[in-house]
Amino acid sequence: MNETEKRLEGYRRLIAIARDLASTLDLDVLLNRIVRAAADITEAGAASILLYDDAARQLNFQVTTNLDLQTMRGLVVPLEGSIAGWIVTNREPVRITDAHDDARFYVKIEEATRFPTQSMLGVPLITKEKVVGVLEVINKLNDNFSEADIDLLLVLGAQAAVAIENARLFQQSDLVAEFVHELRTPLASISTATFLLLRPEMSRDQREQMIRNIHDETQRLNTLTSSFLDLARLESGRVQYLLTRFDLFPLLEECRQIMQTKAEEDSITVEINIPAGFPLVQADRDKFKQVVLNLLSNAIKYNRPNGSVILKVLTGERDWTLSIRDTGMGIPEKARPHLFQKFYRVRASENKVTGTGLGLSICKQIVSGHGGSIELESKLGMGTTFIIHMPKGQ
Repeated sequence: MNETEKRLEGYRRLIAIARDLASTLDLDVLLNRIVRAAADITEAGAASILLYDDAARQLNFQVTTNLDLQTMRGLVVPLEGSIAGWIVTNREPVRITDAHDDARFYVKIEEATRFPTQSMLGVPLITKEKVVGVLEVINKLNDNFSEADIDLLLVLGAQAAVAIENARLFQQSDLVAEFVHELRTPLASISTATFLLLRPEMSRDQREQMIRNIHDETQRLNTLTSSFLDLARLESGRVQYLLTRFDLFPLLEECRQIMQTKAEEDSITVEINIPAGFPLVQADRDKFKQVVLNLLSNAIKYNRPNGSVILKVLTGERDWTLSIRDTGMGIPEKARPHLFQKFYRVRASENKVTGTGLGLSICKQIVSGHGGSIELESKLGMGTTFIIHMPKGQ
């Protein structure tokens, strides 16, 4: 097959790929489809997408065909001193026969991933004059990357940029619509309270109660907006995970100390059960702490007086688990499939315990971002257990 025939065959495959990309608005699914398509049409050993963070002026690895999520998360490429950065700055493709002979090659990524790079082709992802990121393919399988490969990858990159922005906009508009809906309740409470405060017949006690209501609803709005921003960043794919190796027990103890006062209010005991000599874990410590605090807070809030919470750590061949078990009333079976949905709250408890309905969605996003999973077990009248499965580090 000559160069022209290869190019025509590539364009035919791009038509099928375009339909595939248009069939989903799930950002993670979309990114994986793009890199697989890029490696396929250029016959490359691997492909990756780096998304551009304009505020930080850096590129973040988002998905690759050749690395697991644990290895990839947290890898950052600076705008200055990298091939990908040059592509973003100049908005032009780059084709290289041997990356190590190019002064722009950012060798730290190769050192971090232990994946050797030889030939490379990268194109900018641009839509509406905005640079979204860079699509790269490396290590052509049988030859060097050709002009035909550049043309094919540019077309795929243009399709990919539009699809990525559409997915982001869909997620943002969907989340904003839900957020606005959730704002109505606290805003209505504040509006009512301020209206009543203006009435002359209100007693001093009634005015103080109205002021407390305003304060409580304002705090609720503050928590809601903070949680909303966290979730929006996570769903947009812009959050990076700064992986480190750390001792898990001190983190769990920190979380217990933070929640100790709340636990003592209802005489709830919090126990940590972790094997002696448990090895260091690999994760973004701050974000994993956020997960533990959220689940521990829920275990205390929805518990019985004089109840208990047990944090238990176990290890397996490929992963390790953290379970957080409470002795509360449990979760109705029909509510369990919806618990990780945004703004979902169990009806039986939503008027008894305050919350935003975003905490579990944030936990799921963070755990998934580490390549892990989260599940729950619950029995009415017996309590609930949340189980986090996390992959072992390299």
